[in-house]
Amino acid sequence: MTRDQPSVVVLKKNLSRTIRQGHPWIYRDALDVRVIPDNGALVEVHTRDGRPIARGFWDERSPIAVRVLESGGPGHHFADADALLAERLRAALDRRLERLDLSKTNVFRWLHGEGDLLPGVHVDFYADTAVVRFDGDGARAFYDPFEPRLRLAAGPRLPIRAVLDRSSRKTGAKEDEREVVENAVRFVVDLAHGQKGGLFIDQRENRVRVAGRARGKSVLDLFGYTGGFAVHAAVAGARSTDTVDMARPVIEAARRNFELNNLPMDRARFHALDVFAFLTAAIERGDRWDIVISDPPSFAPRKAALPAARRAYQRLHKLASTVTAPGGLLCASSCSSHLGEDDFMASIEAGVRQAGRHWVFEARYGAAFDHPVLPAFPEGDYLKFAMGRVR
Repeated sequence: MTRDQPSVVVLKKNLSRTIRQGHPWIYRDALDVRVIPDNGALVEVHTRDGRPIARGFWDERSPIAVRVLESGGPGHHFADADALLAERLRAALDRRLERLDLSKTNVFRWLHGEGDLLPGVHVDFYADTAVVRFDGDGARAFYDPFEPRLRLAAGPRLPIRAVLDRSSRKTGAKEDEREVVENAVRFVVDLAHGQKGGLFIDQRENRVRVAGRARGKSVLDLFGYTGGFAVHAAVAGARSTDTVDMARPVIEAARRNFELNNLPMDRARFHALDVFAFLTAAIERGDRWDIVISDPPSFAPRKAALPAARRAYQRLHKLASTVTAPGGLLCASSCSSHLGEDDFMASIEAGVRQAGRHWVFEARYGAAFDHPVLPAFPEGDYLKFAMGRVR
């Protein structure tokens, strides 16, 4: 496969240093474009004095007009785009398979877009199925045909039964379900309907951290979804678990995952309730748990939502710390890239303080290793997971 001669777009802002350092996005308002490229077309980015500085692909609808594949200074030779795609797909898979035992964990993120130097596309692998998500029509057009590229990169070491384009699927059926294992714990995932396939892969290592401290403890999994944290804790020997999520279908899926692992159901409770309402009622009853995990959906999907998000996180952390037993462990998470680490940590400390408690910080973690973050792309460092004792 070959690419035609790339179109040329010109920087009207001095972003040369940022681009050379590896930032993968160039916004439309930073460019002078005389002839609009086709959607997904390979483009070469030049400085105002005519020097080529980067290559990427064009997105005609997104404010991010160019997603950068490769950058370089004077004299840099840009690689063939198709050869570059093939090499980076193989390299991304190599990095995963070096660290994963597929007999114990066969669900992972194979390709993490910008973090693996292939911007605008993500690939999650579930047992025998690759699930693809494109960030916009520009990425979809550029990477097309993507399925044969994936299969070629996988080769015999990763048999692929099916490739699903998550962003284009309208409906799902029973055949969209898969049974997977994560750290030898079994889950059923719904590849058509479930958020991120029904299992938040980015929290895999954090689930292990919680499970390692759960033996003999009572565990409360807030925004528990299909029970990722709770199931891991129960397998590790938790005394009891409570899983809370307002969506009844995912609570039923959590129950199913407990049954799949042959866990004692008399020690597992499931609550299809609003988390804030559940916590308020639990405080009134005087309920307490040894370990509390709070893993909400993003309260700040856009920068404009930040003020309200700060208040929501603070309120959540106040309530969650109130139901944490003295000396117990509070694990708080945020998946919003717009909420910085300082703001997030401040929301925990302020919420705990409002509850009349004291939080002793222990550690902060991010997403699992298969969600790499580029130093030049802090926007990709979205997941924050903090652990600390409540006194």
